[in-house]
Amino acid sequence: MADLHLHSKYSRAVSPQMVVPEMVKWAKLKGIDLLGTGDFTHPQWLSELKANLEECGQGVFRVKSQISNLKCQINNSNLKSEKETKFLLTTEISSIYSQGGRTRKIHNLIIAPSFFAADKISTALRARGCNLTSDGRPIVGLSAKNILELVLGVDDACLVIPCHVWTPWFSLYGANSGFDSLEECFGELSKYISAVETGLSSDPEMNWQVADLDNRSLVSFSDAHSPAKLGREATVFEVERLDFDNISGAIKEVESPAGAGGGKVKYTVEFYPEEGKYHYTGHRNCGVVQSPEETEKKGTTCAVCGKKLTVGVMERVRKLGKMGGAREKRTDENGVRWIKKEGKPPFVKLVPLAEIIAETLGVGESAASVAREYQNLTEKLGNEIGILMKSDLEEIAKIGGEKLAKGVLKVRSGDIFIKPGFDGEYGKVKVWRGDKEEEMEDKGRVGKGKEQMSLF
Repeated sequence: MADLHLHSKYSRAVSPQMVVPEMVKWAKLKGIDLLGTGDFTHPQWLSELKANLEECGQGVFRVKSQISNLKCQINNSNLKSEKETKFLLTTEISSIYSQGGRTRKIHNLIIAPSFFAADKISTALRARGCNLTSDGRPIVGLSAKNILELVLGVDDACLVIPCHVWTPWFSLYGANSGFDSLEECFGELSKYISAVETGLSSDPEMNWQVADLDNRSLVSFSDAHSPAKLGREATVFEVERLDFDNISGAIKEVESPAGAGGGKVKYTVEFYPEEGKYHYTGHRNCGVVQSPEETEKKGTTCAVCGKKLTVGVMERVRKLGKMGGAREKRTDENGVRWIKKEGKPPFVKLVPLAEIIAETLGVGESAASVAREYQNLTEKLGNEIGILMKSDLEEIAKIGGEKLAKGVLKVRSGDIFIKPGFDGEYGKVKVWRGDKEEEMEDKGRVGKGKEQMSLF
């Protein structure tokens, strides 16, 4: 399981705990085998990565064994999984520029095959006047196409993946600053874009509607700004050997250059997109939120302040999408609901374990009691993803109580209530319906009796 989009302590609005030892500790708690380093363009973070990591396979890195304090942290864990956490070298670039008479704000994830390539990318960016020291996710005046051209010019093995492609403000298809197609953004170089990141406010089923993405892989990562958010979205790769070429081959859906057979995207783990910050159209300050059906009737002008609403991801997908083919929803032996489409990797939607615990206990997610219960469950049952998808419900009940076990089952089956997020405000998830969930049921219920609201 891989989470390749995250940030270090050197990025703005990121926890100081986003350092290698904490990343590794939380990767084990979450069940992640492969992490992105994030922020390799930041010179101080790159120095820390070189001091902490060593290559253990082509383009793949592990923590150096002589870092005893980290080794102690890992060995003290009672988690059942003993897999060693590996890293790929990654960074995110924020491009802000003018094209077609509009200001464009596009974020791209870069995955490099070596420290040598990472160094050369940073050198090339600095030569173009980019300030790499002010933020782990540097803001540059180069276009997305310029970034792709620069990176491929350094090493054509590098991967460039547009990030959270539907968010209104900083993405490829964003309503406020994006484009209507990959070609419009990257021109003749669009053929080198093999995948896009769905982002928290969309899932693969939504992206399957868009013809522009028919021949691209869909990957999902957390964009974590703190260790506890790692793995809230992730991609599971099936590869014969864990190295850069095989991961690249899996993303591109081709054999690796080494002829090892490459691999494939096996499935993705998704946030419920309704819980994302930009799922619906609205104005947070005005308390206005609209579904696509409501937006079709009311338009995108705020009835309270008269300004334009922040157009949500659902509305944007609806505009660029088409009718999709048949989709299959099936439930496995553990009660997990999978969503599939012929020729596409399946996916599953989950709610983070801490959120389920918090609702079970009737406290906020940051409460100390939630942290204690989370630690108790992971020590006795293993990593979080395993608990959410595979752990025996009777075992969960023995440790966390019957209500928690029922909550996990409801999440597995999708029998939950969500008030969709909008205009930068996360959606509100409820595993159990209460008196205040009438509006949630009307606007955002997903589950056995009512599927996610239709795009068309």
